[in-house]
Formats: sequence, C-alpha cells, structure tokens
Amino acid sequence: QAPALRSPDVIFVPTPPEAVEAMLKLAKVGPNDVVYDLGSGDGRIPIAAVQTFKARSATGIDIDPQRIKEANENLKKAGVGDRVRFLNQDLFTTPIGEASVVTLYLLPWINEKLTPRLKAELKPGTRVVSNSFAMGSDWPAEKTVEADGTTVYLWTIPKR
Repeated sequence: QAPALRSPDVIFVPTPPEAVEAMLKLAKVGPNDVVYDLGSGDGRIPIAAVQTFKARSATGIDIDPQRIKEANENLKKAGVGDRVRFLNQDLFTTPIGEASVVTLYLLPWINEKLTPRLKAELKPGTRVVSNSFAMGSDWPAEKTVEADGTTVYLWTIPKR
C-alpha cells in the first residue's frame, strides 16, 4: 500500500452544475482538448468535459482517496469509457504538460502557488479556468463570466 498523501488543502465543495458548464464553455472545450482538473473531487468536471463537451480526454487529480473512489463510481455511471481517468495524486507534483485546458476550484493562495508552475509547464495557448477564485494581482483574468452567482475566470498561457 502506498503511503498516504498529505491531507487536502481545501474542503471538498462540489462545483454547481451551472458553474461546471460555464467553466467548460468559457474555456471553449471541444474534441481536440485534453482537460486536467486539479482537485477534481467527485469527478463532475472531467466527466462533463468528455460527456457534454466531447473533449478527447480528461484527467482528474485529487489527493483524497475518498474523492477518487466517488469519482470512479460516477465515471462508471457516466458511460464515457476510457477517455476519463482519476489520479490519487498531489496536484502540485503531478505532470500536467499535456493539458490544453486546466480547470480549478481551489483557494486564492493555492492558485497563486500554482501560477508559476502553470506558466512553466503548460504550452502557450492552454486555457486555464477557475471557479470563484482569481490568480492574484500579478496575473489578471482575461475574461470572467457569472454562473448562478459564481464568478468563473479565464486565462490563456502566454507565449514564452
């Protein structure tokens, strides 16, 4: 048995369906996209990315084994085959470079801690969307939308 990962940085709060849809729509997810959801909880965003928005594939990363178990149960029910996977890993260390879209519902301090890594590891043009929280004053969002009282933010990884 693998050693337990450190405890989660955030309390699991499911993303409301309206926000899931707004996030994936704002990122313009489509058939060529590889979506990574950092802190994927019960898996609703990766599953919706493939099921509703026809993404090529989606990966959810969560540090909490209980959330991964729930996500895999939801995945079985969703019937999207092997195009979605869930990794019980630490979102600060899991490689994310193949993503064309990254979704987040974390906390401001985590977003800010992730920013240098997102900019270094993701290809220019990759879209990053966050539910509720921005990336700090150094990296203002390009666009925001409101979804059922929630703000969703969008950034694009700049050219190097």
